Amino acid sequence: MSDEKLQNVLSSLSPVARQLDVPPSGRPAPDSSYVKLDTNENPFPLPPIVMQGACAALERQYLYPENDNISLREAAARAYGIATDHVIAGNGSSELLGLLYRAFLTPGDRVAMLSPGFSFNRKLAMLHAAQLLEIESAEHHSLPIEELLSGSAADAKFVLLANPNNPTGAFVPLADIERLLARSDRLIVLDEAYVDFAPDNGLRLLSRYANLLILRTLSKSYAAAGIRVGFGLGHPALIGRLRNIQNVFSMNVIGQAVGISILSHRAAYKDNHRHIRDERQRVAAELSQLGFCVTPSHANFVLAHAPVGQDGRWWQAALAKEKILVASFPDKSLESCIRISIGTKDQMDAFLAATKAISARTRRAVASCAPYPADRQDTDMRAG
Repeated sequence: MSDEKLQNVLSSLSPVARQLDVPPSGRPAPDSSYVKLDTNENPFPLPPIVMQGACAALERQYLYPENDNISLREAAARAYGIATDHVIAGNGSSELLGLLYRAFLTPGDRVAMLSPGFSFNRKLAMLHAAQLLEIESAEHHSLPIEELLSGSAADAKFVLLANPNNPTGAFVPLADIERLLARSDRLIVLDEAYVDFAPDNGLRLLSRYANLLILRTLSKSYAAAGIRVGFGLGHPALIGRLRNIQNVFSMNVIGQAVGISILSHRAAYKDNHRHIRDERQRVAAELSQLGFCVTPSHANFVLAHAPVGQDGRWWQAALAKEKILVASFPDKSLESCIRISIGTKDQMDAFLAATKAISARTRRAVASCAPYPADRQDTDMRAG
């Protein structure tokens, strides 16, 4: 295509699309020699009984998937103790989040999000020419209710809360969320992607508050990140409108089958969840001994502030040299942090061994650069 033709094509893009940079081509996924602890995956295989459903679905690959995901929605309704018309199923909870932006926002509208939060919301807000208000909390484990109800957030179309939060792992008491629901007439979106690792959940609030929408996913708790299954739970009037704008055949037959099987066999994951909670505690304790400050976590990861004077990106790069992948963040409040997903015991042993080795090398390097002793300086000067 000639440059002139290309410019004509690009000039026809919407104003918002023209603002977006072309992303790089990307890199191939790391090979199996890396310990991947950077994207909060649950690294365990599907239980055999769930895998049977996936294999059976492959035999129906020539058929379109079930439209409106009705069987999967029925399975979720049974699992969560609600009616089917209270459930929308989607290609991961990220698809459902995108539906919310499309359904609620027009250019110039505002959305409020508890910060730090899911960075994908920044892109979604930009795509809809909306303003994302990031409301910080002085305490990670409390909800800034007044800030979410007043000021610039007062006219936000909806409020986004993740509980437990990513990337901090903090869990806000349900009583705080209920107070916000009771005082607000706007939609409160409660993202419970990590709730199976937490002490409580918001399901009981659904019958009391029509302005609540809960998002769930099978990616974190149920080791199905690559299969992409998510749910929205809320009032039928809202759920019905979201279903009405959802893409036709939004899920594939494997995702539908695996989702139904997981929801029917959640007890098969008890050992998985117990392992992650136990390893989370062990990793937090050992990092603390190395001088990291670890935020108490109720998710399948820990957020660790590096020792004073050290940088999160530096630690990310140093661990990558040891073939250990962790996450770091550009946000000013998180510059000193790394986030470590909880994996298998062998993976966490490898991470801790690499971290200890790097810490030891760092201490030796600092010691070798210690200030010249004052008494030695005086002696050398007199000798000169």
